[in-house]
Amino acid sequence: MKVLMLSATFPYPPTRGGTQVRTFNLLKRLADHHVTFVTQVDESISAEDIAGLKQHVDELKTFRKPVDRVKSGPVGKAMRFAQFWIEGTPPSVWANYTADMQAWIEAAVNSQSFDVLTCEHSVNECYVSKNVQAKVPRRIVNIHSSVYGTCKQQLASGTAEKPLRDRLNLSLLRRYEERYCRKFTDLVVTTLEDAQQMKALSPNRPVHIVTNGVDLDLFPLRTQDPGDHHLVFVGAMDNLPNIDAAQFIAQDIFPQVRQQYPNASLSLVGSRPTPEVKALQEISGVVVTGRVPSMVDYLHKATVCVIPMRAGYGIKNKTLEAMAAGVPVVGSDRGLEGLQVDGAGITLRALRANDTDAYVKAITQLFENSDLRATLSQNARTMIEANYTWQQAGQIYRQLLLS
Repeated sequence: MKVLMLSATFPYPPTRGGTQVRTFNLLKRLADHHVTFVTQVDESISAEDIAGLKQHVDELKTFRKPVDRVKSGPVGKAMRFAQFWIEGTPPSVWANYTADMQAWIEAAVNSQSFDVLTCEHSVNECYVSKNVQAKVPRRIVNIHSSVYGTCKQQLASGTAEKPLRDRLNLSLLRRYEERYCRKFTDLVVTTLEDAQQMKALSPNRPVHIVTNGVDLDLFPLRTQDPGDHHLVFVGAMDNLPNIDAAQFIAQDIFPQVRQQYPNASLSLVGSRPTPEVKALQEISGVVVTGRVPSMVDYLHKATVCVIPMRAGYGIKNKTLEAMAAGVPVVGSDRGLEGLQVDGAGITLRALRANDTDAYVKAITQLFENSDLRATLSQNARTMIEANYTWQQAGQIYRQLLLS
């Protein structure tokens, strides 16, 4: 089988963020097929990174990521909105588009017979022209999360960065998502909730669930409970839902925890912290690490991992990785999305919270009860081993491409 995979995001090493981790681990499971991988690079991508990715594909084609072409100020904003209204594609999608990458893809599908094309994230749909659709019989978009659904959710939860802009964009995003889905023969999401949403937007396309997973070698079960009163939140710290979650835990939840446990500490662990995230380390007891060599080391040292997501669809890699590492998790409905962790007839695998008081109560329970920590640790790890490894997710993806 010949596969053409498109990813504006360079996925190696698979430690840069959720999109990269998912893309690389699904790609890795296609090793017995001929894979042509088309992607973009910038100054952060080293020659060693490129060489590392080449080992996993038959052909790697890279293009320079376009520089920021966004015009600032009221005129620039008006121009972007007008273009979105007329052309139907969000500026965030066009920001990743380059004519030379498009030309190479057109030439490739004209000269080779690909059995299947995959877009590893919906942003890559801009490269799937009418010619590409005509030349490649199977076309799969690995959506990751609905842009319309995410915008709607952020407005509803009060976490939108620019509410006025997002309210204006909401109907346009729905129209855009309905349109781009028609380019593809199959749609892929990570959770049942996402699947239901995409079926409502695109009822004539089959929607498949391919969950996220964990590399158990990279996230081994910790050998001991560190005790103490140390909280951790992990994730790329330039991602809007993660920024909101980091601010929520540091500014709202953690101060109340510290009233009861004066020695409590909080580590915000992840690459590319924005100025808003860096400012949180001014709060006593809070550490902002930036990029770290090993995320699992910070997880193993934590008493509790808090995942207070208020936005963002799909299964969260950060949740799966914390559970695999054996760290008790307190998470929101968003942070625990797609996972059976509590409720009638379900083994308890995490504690759920959706407001400040509930978080403080759950964290206090775990600080005070080592048996509960041990129970959540073991139950969650067992669930990950049974249902959420990249080997399992990759096999499902591979079968989808073959079907």
